[in-house]
Amino acid sequence: MWMNIAAHTEKKPVESYRHDGSVMKRSWKDSIHQQREELARMLREPLGQLAERCAPAWGDCNALDAVLAENFPGIPHCSVLYCVDMDGIQVCNNIGPTGIVLDHFGSDRSQRPYMQEAVPVWGFLLSDAYIGQSEHRPSLTALQVVHRDSVVVGYLGANFDLRNLPVTSELYEEPDNWRQVKGDPAIRGTVFQQSRVESPMDGNLEPALSILEELLTERGVFQCQIHFSSSLATIWTLDDPLRYRILDHETLSDPDICLLYPPRTYPPDAAIAPGEIGRILKTLQALRLTDPTIYLRVASINIFNGMVSVTFSCDGSHYMPHDEFLTKDTSFWF
Repeated sequence: MWMNIAAHTEKKPVESYRHDGSVMKRSWKDSIHQQREELARMLREPLGQLAERCAPAWGDCNALDAVLAENFPGIPHCSVLYCVDMDGIQVCNNIGPTGIVLDHFGSDRSQRPYMQEAVPVWGFLLSDAYIGQSEHRPSLTALQVVHRDSVVVGYLGANFDLRNLPVTSELYEEPDNWRQVKGDPAIRGTVFQQSRVESPMDGNLEPALSILEELLTERGVFQCQIHFSSSLATIWTLDDPLRYRILDHETLSDPDICLLYPPRTYPPDAAIAPGEIGRILKTLQALRLTDPTIYLRVASINIFNGMVSVTFSCDGSHYMPHDEFLTKDTSFWF
């Protein structure tokens, strides 16, 4: 799918609103759309100017090589420049940062992802990202129509490695709407043929959850993932956020484990209030123990994005805001 963007047009993503009038976070597709618009605006003018310089040299491989090599520095963040005719056959060599790369004249690019769509009327296309053929890395291509005597004779192509492109939009934020994800169909198909087997954590669940509440509210843990069936939890701390730690059943049976994590002030920018952590954990306990067939297997809490995730024995997963999660009693789930 080509990015059909006119240079003079600046489109803004359409904002979505909740029932209470608040603005929802942009989707990942909206964020990508914004960044691609900005990349297109950055690339179109220099590629259009270079296409005009290519026109007089069209049909002469050496002359095209020279034009592209001379103007390569003027195309920001470019990996490779080349020209192709209307059939996608290369009419010059590749031009890279080090100059002319021989043995590409006559190469057939007609089946590459960026050659599969119709050209917009304004003659500039920015492709979707694809996996490059040589480096096997995410890449994208810009194509600019080349006119000679008012006739379209081919395209100027510019390839870009996504690693070299600037990130022009703000960091993507995960939306906080409720999402349900279906799991393995094989597990869903046999869910009523199974029954929960008590795990070591189940027999000690209330003390284990009390330890996790202490770690989350007083000891700098900002995310935990609880594996009820496996009787362990993984936690992430403010003091060492890039590494997780595993708390097994023995650890979660011993309140002394809290001594390993020094007291920390509860983060003021957390989306979950400290008083709600205990309520969330009690709800998780109920979801684990209430029904012998549909029961909780895994759950996670992140105090900063305010989300709770739950995965049940049917392998279905839910990601939802903590306040919405707390409004659901067991009758909702079962």
